[in-house]
Amino acid sequence: MFSKSTLLSNTTLAFLDIETTGGNSSHDRITEIGIRFWRAGEIVGEWQTLLNPGTRISPFIEQLTGISNAMVSDAPSFESIADVLEEKLGDTVFVAHNARFDYGFIKSEFRRLGRVFSARVLCTVKLSRRLYPEFRRHNMDALIERHGLAQVQRHRAMGDVSAMLAFFTHALAEKGSAQMEEAVAALLQQPSIPSHLPLDTLKALPRSPGVYRFYGENDVLLYVGKSTNIAQRVASHFSGDHNTGRGVRISESLRRVEYTETAGELGALLLELRQIKTLSPLFNRRSRAAKNLVSIELAPNGSGYLQAKLVREIEPHRLGNYFGLFRSKRDAERALSGIVAKNELCNRLLGLEPEHEGPCFQRALGRCKGACEGVEDVARYNLRVQIAFHELRLRTWPWKGPVAIVERREDQIQSDILVVYNWMHVATVHDEQELHDLSLRGKSVTFDLDSYKLLVKALMGPDNKAHSLIELPAVGEPDVLMP
Repeated sequence: MFSKSTLLSNTTLAFLDIETTGGNSSHDRITEIGIRFWRAGEIVGEWQTLLNPGTRISPFIEQLTGISNAMVSDAPSFESIADVLEEKLGDTVFVAHNARFDYGFIKSEFRRLGRVFSARVLCTVKLSRRLYPEFRRHNMDALIERHGLAQVQRHRAMGDVSAMLAFFTHALAEKGSAQMEEAVAALLQQPSIPSHLPLDTLKALPRSPGVYRFYGENDVLLYVGKSTNIAQRVASHFSGDHNTGRGVRISESLRRVEYTETAGELGALLLELRQIKTLSPLFNRRSRAAKNLVSIELAPNGSGYLQAKLVREIEPHRLGNYFGLFRSKRDAERALSGIVAKNELCNRLLGLEPEHEGPCFQRALGRCKGACEGVEDVARYNLRVQIAFHELRLRTWPWKGPVAIVERREDQIQSDILVVYNWMHVATVHDEQELHDLSLRGKSVTFDLDSYKLLVKALMGPDNKAHSLIELPAVGEPDVLMP
C-alpha cells in the first residue's frame, strides 16, 4: 500500500486517548491513558494504564467514564510512569481526537515534574474536516455513526483509541494512501489551530498592527486582543498548550476571527481598551470598565489641616487636584492605609476612622504626631501630607486644547490621527480633511483609568518623541462621562 519513501510507511503513529478528572489541565489530572501504535498499515503495539490522579474523582466524571475512585486508588501516579510514557512515545506522531486537549494534559503533567514534553501532533478532528469537508460535525460519535464504525466503550481510553484508529483506517481505505499522505503531511506542517476554524484562517490575517476578535457559536464575542502583528499574535494563541481552563474554553468555543487594522501600536492599544469596555468579551479579565472609579482629594479643614476625602466625580480639567485612580473604594482605602502607616499621618484626617473627640487610633499607638489634637504644626503636617501623596498626584493636561497624535504604518498604506483631550481618546480620523471637519462638541467620552495610564506613558514617558503631535484649537469640548 505504501512506498518506502512515504511518511506513513516510515513513521509510527501513536493513537492516544486520556480520561481526566475534568477539563482544566492546570488543576485537573489524568486518570487513564491508552495508546495503540500503528505503522505502515499495521498495529505494532499498545499500552494502557489507569492512573491515580492524587485527587477525588467527582460523581459526574465517575458516571461519565466509569472510572471510580476505588479503581484508581492502587493505580500508579503519573510521575511513576512518566519515563515509560516518554520512551514509548519517542519519535512517534502524537495522534488524538481534539488533540489539543490530550496533548495539553500530557504536557501539563510533565511540567508538574519540571520536565518538558514535545511531539509532532496530528488531530483526527482536523483530519476528518480536511478529508470530508462536506460534513459539519466531526466529533467521535458523529464519525462512528457516519462511517458505520464498530461501537466501542466511549469515554474509556482504549475504547476511544479503537474508534479513532477505526476512522483512520476507514478513511485510508476510502480516500487512498496518496490523499491520506497529503492530508497528514499538510496537517503536520501547518500551525495548530482550533478544530472548528477553517484551515486557512491564519493565511487571511494581516501582519500589521491592529485588534483581533474571537467569536464563538451564535456570534458570541469571546476575546479581544491587540498586536503589532495580528497574524503572528493570533498564531501564538494557537501554538500554546492551553493549559488553563480559560485557554481550553476559548479554543473549544472559537468559530471565527475578525480584525481591525490600525496604523500603529498606540491606536491598537486604545482600540483594544475601548472594545473590551464597550463590547464586554467573555474571556477578557483585565481592562473592564470600572463601575466606580474613585480618587482622593485633599482639602484643608476648619483648622487648616489637610483632610482626604474619596471622590467619584472626577473633573478631567482639574486632574492636578486628585491623587490616584482606583477601581473601588476598597482599593482607595487600602492605599490610604499604606500612606498613613508609612508616614505617621493622622487616620482621622485621612478619613480612615469616623470623626470623634480626642486623638485618632494611630495617635494612641504612637504612630500619629498629633495633628488630630492640634499638637503638630499645621504647615509641617500639610507639607508631610503633600510629600506623602506626591507620587499619586494625577497629571494635569499640559496642552491648551486637544492634540492629534499621528501614526503611520511602515508601508505608508494607512495613517491614523488619534485625537486626545484631557487624557481621553476622543476620536480617530485618517486624513487632514477629516481632522479639519472634526468637532468635539456633543461627543461622549469616558474618563478611564486604563486609557489615562496608557496616554500618560505614551505622551509623557521616555519614548514620547516617537509620536508626532499636532496641537489643535479648542473645537468644542466633549461630554465627559464617568464610569
